Amino acid sequence: MALLNILKYPDERLHKIAKPVAQVDDDIRTLVTDMYEAHGIGLAATQVNVHKRVVVIDLSEEHNQLLVLINPNITQKDGETTYEEGCLSVPGIYDSVTRAERVTVEALNEQGEKFTLEAEGLLAICIQHELDHLIGKVFVEYLSVLKQDRIKTKLKKRIKHDL
Repeated sequence: MALLNILKYPDERLHKIAKPVAQVDDDIRTLVTDMYEAHGIGLAATQVNVHKRVVVIDLSEEHNQLLVLINPNITQKDGETTYEEGCLSVPGIYDSVTRAERVTVEALNEQGEKFTLEAEGLLAICIQHELDHLIGKVFVEYLSVLKQDRIKTKLKKRIKHDL
């Protein structure tokens, strides 16, 4: 198990578009295991500077219900909901984002098997949030330019303070 370094906004590498996984092999399974150890409710490979279409999600209290999405694609969206989101790449920042209330996603699991999942509520929000990372988008980019600038300033100050 490798400890992965999570990129912090506004790191430009967070804006790289992830490439599809050509083959689900032991390297991808190791990546999934290492990402899962980050202990957030969701993590996209982009956030650990691996630009492949891999996402891990676990909404359980016990952190024992891993959902792996490899090469995920949302095929249907329905409804609208607003939820206060946070992100491991934007530590300490939370704000409301409007997304689809329900989604259908097609993906591969860690064995390379294709599946379809219908999700609603927090799971649907989390899927959309993580898939945004795969296309180089961070949740704060849904906010006003003024809020984005304030967040960047706050995080840059925090980085300087930590040095």
